[in-house]
Amino acid sequence: MLVTEIFKSIQGESTFAGRPCVFVRLTGCNLRCHWCDTAYAFSGGERMSIDQVFDRVRGLGALLVEFTGGEPLLQKQEVIPLAERFLAEGYEVLVETSGERYVGDLPRQVVKVVDVKCPGSGEGDKFCMENLQALERKDQAKFVILDEADYQYARRFIENHRLGDRMAEIIFSPVFGRLDPRRLAEWILRDGLRVRLGLQLHKFIWDPEARGV
Repeated sequence: MLVTEIFKSIQGESTFAGRPCVFVRLTGCNLRCHWCDTAYAFSGGERMSIDQVFDRVRGLGALLVEFTGGEPLLQKQEVIPLAERFLAEGYEVLVETSGERYVGDLPRQVVKVVDVKCPGSGEGDKFCMENLQALERKDQAKFVILDEADYQYARRFIENHRLGDRMAEIIFSPVFGRLDPRRLAEWILRDGLRVRLGLQLHKFIWDPEARGV
């Protein structure tokens, strides 16, 4: 598999925020979101075998592991058996994906953190609608919000597809440095949405441009 970086840090997003986690950032992405903060993972990377990735993660000493990118499901043929191996060894496994790829082939125990791209990303029409049937209560949907138009899009998506009935956790996250989290919080409170405000915790701990944290 083609890997950009493997590192141990504090989980910054989702309901797992604050927990030590080993990140396996895979190389390559087929989307180009305007606000992307990991464009360095679009190309390059190091070829590693499944055994090499497993050993590197195990050596870092955390029992929570996340596959991210780029887009990790572009390498689904390697991600699936590796996720199964981690699960068999007692790890908790997260896969963070853009939502453009089908997630239903992943092991059921994997927690799928699935983006629904809003129009402000420039990729707002790319969501794989079959994912709605593949998501379970333990999985998480995330909307990255650039402005109030994105917020209203996310709100309509949740209502139109009864997303709150499918899963327990729906996360609204402001684009870092572009939307004041207070404004997003005020919109959520104003409309009484049953969503979670998600901030990128790692960007408050370390420099927002830092890699490997």
